[in-house]
Amino acid sequence: MLKFILISLLSLMPIAAFELPRSCKQVVLGVADDWGSSHVQLAMYEKSGSNWKPVMKSWPGRLGKNGMVWGRGLHPLAKGSAMKKEGDAKAPAGVFWIGGAYGYAPQIKKNRALSYRQITTRDLWVEDSNSPYYNRHLVIEHEPKTAWEKKQQMRQGDHAHSLKLFVAHNAADHGKKATPGGGSAIFFHIWRDNGGRATHGCTSMREDKLKEMISKVDPSKNPVFVLLPKAEYQRLKTSWKLP
Repeated sequence: MLKFILISLLSLMPIAAFELPRSCKQVVLGVADDWGSSHVQLAMYEKSGSNWKPVMKSWPGRLGKNGMVWGRGLHPLAKGSAMKKEGDAKAPAGVFWIGGAYGYAPQIKKNRALSYRQITTRDLWVEDSNSPYYNRHLVIEHEPKTAWEKKQQMRQGDHAHSLKLFVAHNAADHGKKATPGGGSAIFFHIWRDNGGRATHGCTSMREDKLKEMISKVDPSKNPVFVLLPKAEYQRLKTSWKLP
């Protein structure tokens, strides 16, 4: 409920007046060269007192094949700016809560407090903008039968998605519905072709880096993902109190 109220208040705030929630003590930071780039440099930080200290050194990742656009998260909506849309193959920029992990393995190395779901053929992530379950995890009671059910399946034998971590862009939680058509199913996941392929909007990376990052995610530190092009990061770093 508090997160929902926070997001509602932030929607009324000028973008430069925003700052990270005080409860946030852990950040995954992604900085790309510009809005059109599908390449990103990632790093992970934790707050010690008033200072951010790196807990993972910089490593490369891939973004949407069409670059980035403002997403729907904790940051204020940028007035007049283009926004993330379903199917635009762009990664959402901004500040987002980091959610739970999903994968094919029975268990993974993780913080005890981080939720993990071993996905089955009955696990769906709904990308249909017309569905009341849009951008939500759904477990059905039978094996997928319809074309719609099969299209939403999380487990499709794809190694790139055998381990992933949810990024709460346009998230449906705390009584708040996702904006229809605003973009769905944004995750950190394993990259394809050793980084040779961009994504459809997610942030991908080497498998060992993803596993290390997930092992360090601590829900008690209220972790967020910050993704920005370099110019925006430099402009907003001080006011947003970023690492």
